[in-house]
Amino acid sequence: IGTLLNHEIVSYQFIIIGLVVGSAIGLPMGLLVPMTAMPQRIAISHMFGALAVTLVGIAEFLHSREYAGGPGVIKMTAIGFETLFGALTITGSFMAFGKLQGFISGQPITFPGQKLINAAVFFSAVGLYIALVVTQSGGASGDSGLIMFAVMTVLALVIGVTLVLPIGGADMPVVVSLLNSYAGLAASATGFAIGNNILIVAGALDGASGFILSILMSKAMNRSFANVLFGAFGGEKAAVSAKSAEGLTTRSVTPEDAAMRIGYARNVIIVPGYGMAVAQAQHAVRELAELIEKRGGRVRFAIHPVAGRMPGHMNVLLAEANVPYDHLFDLDEINEEFHTCDVALVLGANDVTNPAAKSDPGSPIYGMPILNVQDSEQVIVVKRGMATGFAGIENELFYLDKTSMLFGDAKSVLSQVVTEVKGL
Repeated sequence: IGTLLNHEIVSYQFIIIGLVVGSAIGLPMGLLVPMTAMPQRIAISHMFGALAVTLVGIAEFLHSREYAGGPGVIKMTAIGFETLFGALTITGSFMAFGKLQGFISGQPITFPGQKLINAAVFFSAVGLYIALVVTQSGGASGDSGLIMFAVMTVLALVIGVTLVLPIGGADMPVVVSLLNSYAGLAASATGFAIGNNILIVAGALDGASGFILSILMSKAMNRSFANVLFGAFGGEKAAVSAKSAEGLTTRSVTPEDAAMRIGYARNVIIVPGYGMAVAQAQHAVRELAELIEKRGGRVRFAIHPVAGRMPGHMNVLLAEANVPYDHLFDLDEINEEFHTCDVALVLGANDVTNPAAKSDPGSPIYGMPILNVQDSEQVIVVKRGMATGFAGIENELFYLDKTSMLFGDAKSVLSQVVTEVKGL
């Protein structure tokens, strides 16, 4: 509102057109996108925000060349920063959207010398940014400034692609959070460039919160945050192969059998994962939890910090289904409780429940904190099939004697379980 009332605005024609077009695009997106596609929507929203920031940066740079004394060091620094980080966030967010939506492979995509190329492109862009600040702050110096600015912008767009390309789909929560931070920092720089204090404060808050969340989530996965910044996160392939499932067998269970175990359990811990999100099974899960509680049992939800495809993905879905917030427990709160659990119900969570993270030094996820589902008295895993998670390794949990596999779509099989529990 403060920006719209700025005395320098002489015509509202294009502003109104922009508001109408933006609202016409954004309103259907907000109303029609299902909760299961929320990670993709957030990623594409980051892209649009970064696109706006980058276009403002380009416009301000071209406008600053008309100043007799140049834009000055502070303004040129802000213009270069917002364009650099805005451009890499555009392509980075689009790549994240593609991996989440499925039209770009969710597996890490690597090529020889990738880290070296990433570093070369990144430092080249930063070098051009510094050169722009040094040479253009006092005024335009021919076409060299335009060329440097254009090359820096193109390199930033390339960086966004190469940073996200080697990152697996399972690691997208950290990527989305990091891109959120980049977009916030770029927006804050835009505030400096156009003299808007609200943008400075809001962008700084967004950038700082996204950055801190990225660090916390990296620690939760026992990953190096430095590797996140330079695009190696989740992209390395295991030097030694994980244990093979050859010769191992699983034990399947019917919805009727699962209902018997769950219905008479006194202590149940539900572990939601991406499989619950894909099947949109959160309402069936809530109904099952309510039935267990009516029968005198206790139900808790164990939330891994990187379960799903965005920060807080499981929390959002369960909140939509009106699951009480005090029923949700994070990894540190719930992990010591699994040994008292009668039945652990795993809903499409794969790598975050794999005991190999603790027992197999050769596993690519070794050292990653997991939910101690294997400590429960009984484990029921709801899964479509025996496909591996994004880490590409077998889950040892599925082959334990205490584990039973309930195959099928999570929403469908849980609805059957609910029906059977009602009949007990």
